[in-house]
Amino acid sequence: MFARLLFFCGLFMASTSAVAITIYKSTSATGAVSYSDRPSQGARIFVFRDRMDEHLERQVYLDIKKQRDTHSVFVRNDLYAPVEVELSFVGLKNVSGAPEQPIRRVLPARSNMRLALLTAIAPGKPLAYTPTFNYSLGNPTDTTLAYRYPLPWRGGPFHLTQGANGQYSHFGVKNRYAMDIAMPEGTPIIAARGGVVVKTENGQSGRGTDPSGNFVRVLHDDGTMGVYLHLKRGSVCVREGQRVAVGSALALSGNTGNSSGPHLHFVVQRNSGLGLVSIPYQFNQPVGSLPNFALGKQ
Repeated sequence: MFARLLFFCGLFMASTSAVAITIYKSTSATGAVSYSDRPSQGARIFVFRDRMDEHLERQVYLDIKKQRDTHSVFVRNDLYAPVEVELSFVGLKNVSGAPEQPIRRVLPARSNMRLALLTAIAPGKPLAYTPTFNYSLGNPTDTTLAYRYPLPWRGGPFHLTQGANGQYSHFGVKNRYAMDIAMPEGTPIIAARGGVVVKTENGQSGRGTDPSGNFVRVLHDDGTMGVYLHLKRGSVCVREGQRVAVGSALALSGNTGNSSGPHLHFVVQRNSGLGLVSIPYQFNQPVGSLPNFALGKQ
Protein backbone atom coordinates (compact mmCIF):
# COMPACT_ATOMS: atom_id res chain seq x y z
CA MET A 1 0.00 0.00 0.00
CA PHE A 2 2.73 2.49 0.97
CA ALA A 3 4.70 1.60 -2.19
CA ARG A 4 1.61 2.43 -4.21
CA LEU A 5 1.36 5.76 -2.39
CA LEU A 6 5.00 6.52 -3.13
CA PHE A 7 4.42 5.78 -6.79
CA PHE A 8 1.34 7.95 -6.85
CA CYS A 9 3.21 10.81 -5.20
CA GLY A 10 5.93 10.38 -7.78
CA LEU A 11 3.34 11.09 -10.44
CA PHE A 12 2.66 14.39 -8.72
CA MET A 13 6.29 15.37 -8.90
CA ALA A 14 6.45 14.41 -12.55
CA SER A 15 3.50 16.66 -13.23
CA THR A 16 4.99 19.85 -11.78
CA SER A 17 6.94 20.75 -14.90
CA ALA A 18 5.83 23.60 -17.14
CA VAL A 19 3.48 21.31 -19.09
CA ALA A 20 0.86 19.34 -17.18
CA ILE A 21 0.35 15.66 -18.02
CA THR A 22 -2.81 13.58 -17.97
CA ILE A 23 -2.91 10.80 -15.39
CA TYR A 24 -5.18 7.76 -15.80
CA LYS A 25 -6.49 5.73 -12.87
CA SER A 26 -7.42 2.06 -13.31
CA THR A 27 -8.58 -0.68 -10.94
CA SER A 28 -7.75 -4.34 -11.58
CA ALA A 29 -10.11 -7.28 -11.03
CA THR A 30 -8.46 -7.85 -7.65
CA GLY A 31 -9.02 -4.23 -6.59
CA ALA A 32 -5.45 -3.01 -7.08
CA VAL A 33 -5.35 0.66 -8.09
CA SER A 34 -2.68 1.92 -10.49
CA TYR A 35 -1.89 5.24 -12.16
CA SER A 36 -0.28 5.86 -15.53
CA ASP A 37 0.28 8.54 -18.16
CA ARG A 38 -1.02 6.08 -20.79
CA PRO A 39 -4.71 5.20 -21.19
CA SER A 40 -5.78 1.58 -20.89
CA GLN A 41 -9.07 -0.26 -21.13
CA GLY A 42 -11.38 0.81 -18.32
CA ALA A 43 -9.03 3.57 -17.12
CA ARG A 44 -10.41 6.98 -16.26
CA ILE A 45 -8.75 10.37 -16.24
CA PHE A 46 -7.78 11.23 -12.68
CA VAL A 47 -8.48 14.85 -11.72
CA PHE A 48 -6.86 16.24 -8.56
CA ARG A 49 -7.86 19.60 -7.14
CA ASP A 50 -6.72 20.91 -3.77
CA ARG A 51 -9.03 23.92 -3.48
CA MET A 52 -9.71 25.94 -0.35
CA ASP A 53 -13.23 27.03 0.48
CA GLU A 54 -13.82 28.47 3.95
CA HIS A 55 -17.32 29.52 4.94
CA LEU A 56 -17.21 32.70 7.01
CA GLU A 57 -20.69 34.09 6.34
CA ARG A 58 -21.84 33.30 9.88
CA GLN A 59 -18.86 35.12 11.38
CA VAL A 60 -18.60 38.18 9.09
CA TYR A 61 -21.93 39.71 8.17
CA LEU A 62 -24.07 42.83 7.85
CA ASP A 63 -26.17 43.81 10.85
CA ILE A 64 -28.79 46.39 9.81
CA LYS A 65 -30.65 48.11 12.62
CA LYS A 66 -33.89 49.57 11.26
CA GLN A 67 -35.90 52.40 12.75
CA ARG A 68 -38.82 54.27 11.23
CA ASP A 69 -36.86 56.54 8.88
CA THR A 70 -33.26 55.41 9.39
CA HIS A 71 -31.28 52.26 8.80
CA SER A 72 -27.91 51.91 10.55
CA VAL A 73 -25.71 49.51 8.61
CA PHE A 74 -23.14 47.74 10.77
CA VAL A 75 -20.61 45.06 9.88
CA ARG A 76 -19.95 42.46 12.55
CA ASN A 77 -16.68 40.53 12.68
CA ASP A 78 -16.81 37.60 15.11
CA LEU A 79 -13.48 36.15 13.97
CA TYR A 80 -10.27 36.27 15.99
CA ALA A 81 -8.58 38.11 13.11
CA PRO A 82 -9.00 41.43 11.33
CA VAL A 83 -11.18 41.45 8.24
CA GLU A 84 -11.12 43.80 5.28
CA VAL A 85 -14.63 44.66 4.06
CA GLU A 86 -16.16 46.53 1.15
CA LEU A 87 -19.75 47.79 1.12
CA SER A 88 -21.80 49.53 -1.55
CA PHE A 89 -25.49 50.02 -2.35
CA VAL A 90 -27.58 49.71 -5.53
CA GLY A 91 -31.26 49.99 -6.33
CA LEU A 92 -31.73 53.04 -4.13
CA LYS A 93 -35.27 54.34 -3.61
CA ASN A 94 -36.14 56.95 -1.02
CA VAL A 95 -32.62 56.70 0.42
CA SER A 96 -30.25 59.44 1.48
CA GLY A 97 -26.78 58.89 2.91
CA ALA A 98 -25.64 56.01 0.70
CA PRO A 99 -22.04 56.64 -0.42
CA GLU A 100 -21.35 57.11 -4.13
CA GLN A 101 -18.18 55.02 -3.91
CA PRO A 102 -17.77 51.66 -2.15
CA ILE A 103 -16.79 51.89 1.52
CA ARG A 104 -13.68 49.89 2.36
CA ARG A 105 -12.51 49.35 5.93
CA VAL A 106 -10.46 46.96 8.04
CA LEU A 107 -12.39 45.69 11.06
CA PRO A 108 -10.35 44.55 14.06
CA ALA A 109 -10.89 41.06 15.42
CA ARG A 110 -14.13 40.59 17.37
CA SER A 111 -15.55 43.99 16.48
CA ASN A 112 -18.72 45.68 15.27
CA MET A 113 -18.54 48.87 13.17
CA ARG A 114 -21.18 51.13 11.63
CA LEU A 115 -20.34 51.83 8.00
CA ALA A 116 -23.40 53.74 6.81
CA LEU A 117 -26.46 55.61 8.09
CA LEU A 118 -29.29 55.61 5.57
CA THR A 119 -32.24 57.97 5.99
CA ALA A 120 -35.56 58.32 4.21
CA ILE A 121 -35.84 61.20 1.76
CA ALA A 122 -39.60 61.16 2.22
CA PRO A 123 -40.28 60.52 5.92
CA GLY A 124 -42.81 57.82 6.64
CA LYS A 125 -42.20 55.96 3.38
CA PRO A 126 -40.10 52.76 3.21
CA LEU A 127 -36.42 52.74 2.26
CA ALA A 128 -35.44 50.42 -0.60
CA TYR A 129 -31.86 49.36 -1.46
CA THR A 130 -29.66 46.34 -2.07
CA PRO A 131 -26.29 46.16 -0.27
CA THR A 132 -23.28 44.58 -1.96
CA PHE A 133 -20.90 43.18 0.63
CA ASN A 134 -17.44 41.66 0.12
CA TYR A 135 -14.80 40.73 2.67
CA SER A 136 -11.49 38.96 3.13
CA LEU A 137 -9.53 37.71 6.12
CA GLY A 138 -6.54 39.78 7.19
CA ASN A 139 -5.25 43.33 7.00
CA PRO A 140 -3.63 44.19 3.64
CA THR A 141 -1.54 46.97 5.22
CA ASP A 142 0.40 44.58 7.50
CA THR A 143 4.10 44.18 6.68
CA THR A 144 5.25 40.62 6.09
CA LEU A 145 8.39 39.73 8.04
CA ALA A 146 11.06 37.26 6.92
CA TYR A 147 10.67 33.88 8.61
CA ARG A 148 11.97 30.34 7.99
CA TYR A 149 9.43 27.73 9.07
CA PRO A 150 10.32 24.72 11.22
CA LEU A 151 8.80 21.52 9.90
CA PRO A 152 5.11 21.45 10.94
CA TRP A 153 5.09 17.77 11.97
CA ARG A 154 6.79 15.29 14.24
CA GLY A 155 8.38 12.13 12.86
CA GLY A 156 9.52 11.24 9.40
CA PRO A 157 11.52 11.77 7.38
CA PHE A 158 8.71 12.58 4.96
CA HIS A 159 8.95 13.88 1.45
CA LEU A 160 7.51 16.60 -0.78
CA THR A 161 4.96 15.30 -3.28
CA GLN A 162 3.81 18.58 -4.83
CA GLY A 163 5.52 21.92 -4.47
CA ALA A 164 5.05 25.49 -5.62
CA ASN A 165 3.21 25.95 -8.94
CA GLY A 166 2.24 22.26 -9.07
CA GLN A 167 0.00 21.76 -12.09
CA TYR A 168 -2.49 19.54 -10.28
CA SER A 169 -3.66 22.01 -7.67
CA HIS A 170 -0.98 24.57 -6.76
CA PHE A 171 -1.74 27.04 -9.52
CA GLY A 172 -4.47 29.31 -8.07
CA VAL A 173 -3.66 32.47 -6.15
CA LYS A 174 -4.52 30.89 -2.79
CA ASN A 175 -2.31 27.81 -3.23
CA ARG A 176 0.47 28.74 -5.64
CA TYR A 177 3.28 28.34 -3.10
CA ALA A 178 1.76 25.53 -1.03
CA MET A 179 3.62 22.30 -0.28
CA ASP A 180 2.18 18.80 0.01
CA ILE A 181 4.04 16.36 2.23
CA ALA A 182 3.19 12.64 2.06
CA MET A 183 2.85 11.10 5.53
CA PRO A 184 0.84 8.36 7.21
CA GLU A 185 -2.50 9.26 8.74
CA GLY A 186 -2.14 10.10 12.42
CA THR A 187 1.19 11.92 12.14
CA PRO A 188 1.33 14.73 14.77
CA ILE A 189 0.92 18.16 13.16
CA ILE A 190 2.44 21.07 15.10
CA ALA A 191 2.51 24.85 14.74
CA ALA A 192 5.39 26.02 12.58
CA ARG A 193 4.94 29.59 13.78
CA GLY A 194 3.26 31.20 16.77
CA GLY A 195 -0.04 33.03 16.51
CA VAL A 196 -3.77 32.93 17.13
CA VAL A 197 -6.02 30.16 15.85
CA VAL A 198 -8.54 31.86 13.58
CA LYS A 199 -10.53 29.02 12.03
CA THR A 200 -10.79 25.26 12.39
CA GLU A 201 -12.74 22.41 10.83
CA ASN A 202 -12.78 19.08 12.64
CA GLY A 203 -15.84 17.07 11.62
CA GLN A 204 -15.20 15.89 8.07
CA SER A 205 -14.60 12.29 7.12
CA GLY A 206 -13.46 11.23 3.67
CA ARG A 207 -14.06 13.81 0.99
CA GLY A 208 -16.61 15.66 3.11
CA THR A 209 -18.25 18.92 2.04
CA ASP A 210 -15.21 21.22 2.13
CA PRO A 211 -12.34 20.72 -0.36
CA SER A 212 -9.88 21.67 2.38
CA GLY A 213 -11.06 18.83 4.60
CA ASN A 214 -10.37 19.38 8.28
CA PHE A 215 -7.95 22.24 8.82
CA VAL A 216 -6.42 24.76 11.21
CA ARG A 217 -5.73 28.39 10.25
CA VAL A 218 -3.28 30.36 12.42
CA LEU A 219 -2.84 34.15 12.21
CA HIS A 220 0.78 35.20 12.75
CA ASP A 221 1.82 38.47 14.35
CA ASP A 222 2.85 39.99 10.99
CA GLY A 223 -0.60 39.39 9.46
CA THR A 224 0.33 36.30 7.48
CA MET A 225 -1.56 33.05 8.09
CA GLY A 226 -0.41 29.45 8.10
CA VAL A 227 -3.01 26.88 7.06
CA TYR A 228 -2.73 23.14 7.76
CA LEU A 229 -5.14 21.10 5.62
CA HIS A 230 -6.59 17.57 5.18
CA LEU A 231 -6.38 16.73 8.89
CA LYS A 232 -7.80 13.62 10.51
CA ARG A 233 -11.39 13.82 11.69
CA GLY A 234 -11.74 14.62 15.38
CA SER A 235 -8.02 15.23 15.84
CA VAL A 236 -7.94 19.05 15.96
CA CYS A 237 -6.95 19.90 19.53
CA VAL A 238 -6.96 23.72 19.42
CA ARG A 239 -9.88 26.15 19.50
CA GLU A 240 -10.57 29.42 17.70
CA GLY A 241 -9.07 32.32 19.66
CA GLN A 242 -6.36 30.19 21.26
CA ARG A 243 -2.77 31.42 21.05
CA VAL A 244 -0.26 28.76 20.03
CA ALA A 245 3.55 28.73 20.10
CA VAL A 246 6.01 27.08 17.76
CA GLY A 247 5.75 23.34 18.32
CA SER A 248 2.26 23.42 19.86
CA ALA A 249 0.14 20.41 18.94
CA LEU A 250 -2.58 21.27 16.41
CA ALA A 251 -3.99 17.98 15.09
CA LEU A 252 -3.11 14.71 13.35
CA SER A 253 -2.53 14.39 9.61
CA GLY A 254 -5.29 12.79 7.60
CA ASN A 255 -6.83 12.25 4.19
CA THR A 256 -9.95 14.45 4.19
CA GLY A 257 -11.43 16.86 1.66
CA ASN A 258 -10.10 16.93 -1.91
CA SER A 259 -7.11 14.80 -0.94
CA SER A 260 -5.59 12.18 -3.22
CA GLY A 261 -3.93 10.30 -0.37
CA PRO A 262 -2.63 10.81 3.17
CA HIS A 263 -0.66 14.05 3.26
CA LEU A 264 -0.33 17.49 4.84
CA HIS A 265 -1.03 20.51 2.66
CA PHE A 266 0.70 23.52 4.22
CA VAL A 267 0.33 27.01 2.82
CA VAL A 268 1.12 30.55 4.00
CA GLN A 269 -1.26 33.32 2.92
CA ARG A 270 -1.83 37.04 3.34
CA ASN A 271 -4.49 39.54 2.33
CA SER A 272 -3.35 41.38 -0.78
CA GLY A 273 -6.44 43.60 -0.96
CA LEU A 274 -9.87 41.98 -0.59
CA GLY A 275 -8.38 38.59 -1.34
CA LEU A 276 -6.06 35.98 0.12
CA VAL A 277 -2.95 35.04 -1.83
CA SER A 278 -0.37 32.33 -1.25
CA ILE A 279 3.11 33.70 -0.56
CA PRO A 280 6.51 31.98 -0.87
CA TYR A 281 8.06 30.48 2.24
CA GLN A 282 10.93 28.18 3.16
CA PHE A 283 11.38 25.44 5.72
CA ASN A 284 14.42 25.84 7.96
CA GLN A 285 15.77 22.45 6.89
CA PRO A 286 15.74 20.55 3.59
CA VAL A 287 12.73 18.45 2.64
CA GLY A 288 13.55 15.93 -0.06
CA SER A 289 11.30 15.23 -3.04
CA LEU A 290 10.05 11.78 -3.88
CA PRO A 291 11.77 10.22 -6.90
CA ASN A 292 9.92 10.22 -10.20
CA PHE A 293 8.94 6.58 -10.46
CA ALA A 294 8.57 5.14 -13.96
CA LEU A 295 5.10 6.14 -15.06
CA GLY A 296 2.75 3.22 -15.55
CA LYS A 297 4.83 0.82 -13.42
CA GLN A 298 4.75 -0.02 -9.73
